[in-house]
This record gives sequence, structure tokens and C-alpha cells, in this order.
Amino acid sequence: MTHFYAFNGDADGLCALQQLRLAEGPSATGEVALVTGVKRDISLLRRVAAGAGDQVTVLDISLDQNRAALDDILGRGAAVRYFDHHFSGALPASPAFTPHIDEAPDVCTAILVDRHLGGRHRQWAIAAAFGDSLPKVGAAMAAEAGLDAATTAALRDLGTYLNYNAYGDTVADLHVDPHALAGLILPYTDPVGFVRESAAYATLSAGYAADMERARQLRPAHQEPGATVMRMPDEAWAKRAIGVYANELARSLPGGALAILSPNPAGGFVVSLRVPAGAAVPADAFCRRYPTGGGRALAAGVNHLPREEAERFVGAFVDCYRCP
Repeated sequence: MTHFYAFNGDADGLCALQQLRLAEGPSATGEVALVTGVKRDISLLRRVAAGAGDQVTVLDISLDQNRAALDDILGRGAAVRYFDHHFSGALPASPAFTPHIDEAPDVCTAILVDRHLGGRHRQWAIAAAFGDSLPKVGAAMAAEAGLDAATTAALRDLGTYLNYNAYGDTVADLHVDPHALAGLILPYTDPVGFVRESAAYATLSAGYAADMERARQLRPAHQEPGATVMRMPDEAWAKRAIGVYANELARSLPGGALAILSPNPAGGFVVSLRVPAGAAVPADAFCRRYPTGGGRALAAGVNHLPREEAERFVGAFVDCYRCP
């Protein structure tokens, strides 16, 4: 029997995985296989070679965009438990499928795992909340847990850097392969121990500072009240910075929507979208107008926008979100 863990390589996926591995311990009955990649590599279930008698745990991966692969896995006789907070659509009607899915805008996958485990490793969930653009939720959880300011700041930075590390066209763009990172954090019940002791953390911290300094020099390609469009250069540092830069820039534009376009190897663009709470059109609903779009109500994206559609996309975005 093999237990497959298919997880998003960002802060939410890593911190969800870490909680489960700490709580459940090493497998005594079979092998463990980790399947992950860059944040935008969301079709991970196609790489899960599970069969009868195997177990599959899926973390922070859109069910709607992996439906065929999921049905395939269930059809081969594997048992699947699924933790996620993205739009799911209809759930499989299989006794071998156990969903833990909540699309509320104030949860992330690591919080769903935290609920499942009764808070046994909550500091990892707090780090994920900060990394997954839920700073108010992370701060509230930290306060409820009685954490001091220094510990809370350490978890905030850890979540931010883990999330930052996941952005890129390929794993080669990243500072640390998420598969390797999962192994590096595994010994740490206390995430602050990883912050204090790990050379990988120091690498992420320094890389984040350098990349964000460059990103903050960029200027909008188009801006109207309520709608801002940024275009990133075709460079590795920009691909790494796009997600955390989008979150930071969105916080500086309260009440406004933000679209960031970054060139991809297919000759088009990756799009990151951020919209304010209460927007008439949620970010995920807007992005699902496009074949590779999806996400959450406040933060979503399009994995491949053909270059010839870019101007139409910008026009539709501005028309949708600019102030009347």
C-alpha cells in the first residue's frame, strides 16, 4: 500500500501537509509518495499513480480542475480524502471519497486540516493563513492561541516566504523545490524552530527581500479608480515575486481590484487577480470565464491567457471593476 500526498507547493499546501504528517506519523504499512510542484501546477492528480488498496490525500488543489484525474483514481480502487478551499463543483459520489471542502473566503486548506486535527499543530496553520493572503485570520488565530508578537511575526514571515517560493514557471525558477522543502520542515513540530535553524529559511528570506525590492520599482501599465493592471517582465525574479507582490499591492489599493500579467513559456500570460471583499464579481468567478482560470473569491488567476487575448482581458477587467 502506498499513501500518496498530492499538495500545492505553496504555503497552504506545505503547512497542511506538515500538520498531517506530524499528527499521523510515518506509515507503518507501506510507502509514502509526495506529488507536488510550482503553485500553478494544479493538475497534479494526473501524476498520482494510485491503485487498489492505496490511499491518496489531496491538499489545496482545485477539484474542479482535476475532476477527470480524480475520477480515474477512484475508478482504479484507491481511497481519496480531499482538503481544499477552492471552487469544487459537484463532488464524486463514491464511498471511497472523503471531502473536507469549504469555499468560504476566510479559510485556507491548512485551516481545514487544523479543524480536522482539533488544533494539534495550529502554529503551522497560522503560518499558512498569513502566507495565503489571510493576514487578519492569521492574526486572530495567533491572538487566540496566546502567541506573543515575536512568534506571530515569525509565523507571518514564514508563511509569506513559503508562499513566495512556490511561484515560477518551473521548479528551476524556485529557490527550493517544494518536494525538498516538505522534507526540510518535517522534523519541526514548532515552525519557529525551522525559522531559527534552517539554512533554507535564510535562503528564502534573502531571496524574497531582493526580488521584492525590484518588484516595488514597477509602475502600472493601466490604472483607473477601482482597477489597476500591472505587467511583469519575463525574468525569473519577477515570476517568483508575482504572488506576494500581488498581495502586497492589493493591500495598498483598498477597495480596488488588481490584475497582474506575467509572460509564460507558452507565449501568453499567467494572470494573478485580487479583488476587494464585497466585489460584485468575485475573483474566481471572473477568472473562470477563461479555460485555465480559477481560485477563490478574493484571489484568483488564469494559468494561461493567450497573448492575443490580453488586451480584451484587460478591457473586460477594467469594465468589471472600475469605479462607476
